[in-house]
Amino acid sequence: MYELIGQLPQHQYVHVDTAFTHRKPEMSSMPAMWFGLVSYSGRAWGCNVLLENGAIYRNLPLHALAATVPALSIPWRTRDAQHWDCYSTAFTTISYDTLRGLDCLVKTADEMNHGEYVCTIGPIGDAYSAVPSQSKELVIVALKNGRYTIQPTDRVVFHDISFTVPMGNPTFPRGMRRQDETYSSEGL
Repeated sequence: MYELIGQLPQHQYVHVDTAFTHRKPEMSSMPAMWFGLVSYSGRAWGCNVLLENGAIYRNLPLHALAATVPALSIPWRTRDAQHWDCYSTAFTTISYDTLRGLDCLVKTADEMNHGEYVCTIGPIGDAYSAVPSQSKELVIVALKNGRYTIQPTDRVVFHDISFTVPMGNPTFPRGMRRQDETYSSEGL
């Protein structure tokens, strides 16, 4: 099932910057459970959370969330949290068993960050995904700095200790070709 509002395959316990949720914040953060996503074309991804006080808060920007309270003090902008605005209102989420918990290297706006795979977002029914060279899944990564980011797969490199080369001096693969063809078993 896909829609404008969807759920994460597995909720995440987070802390929310109360400057985004309260008129007069009495504390700088509040524990929450991040369980859903909202997608509006041309906007940043929205996060739906259940706050510790029992309230549901909808459509928080990803940069309002952190895995730990100290991480909220790390400057984190919308462009750090995600590379592109949403380009579809329809999407699906999946947590690939093969990738679950894998360490990865992520290109955010201005730096490289290490993190751990959370899940994948697959946009559906938009003007881009049907074009092979533009089709992208987006990956949610819990970064080691305590922040989260949503990046296209060409900005994430995974490390599987039993399969991929070690990440001692990690680099992104070079010389790879973008897919530019569609295939059909009944076409010419």
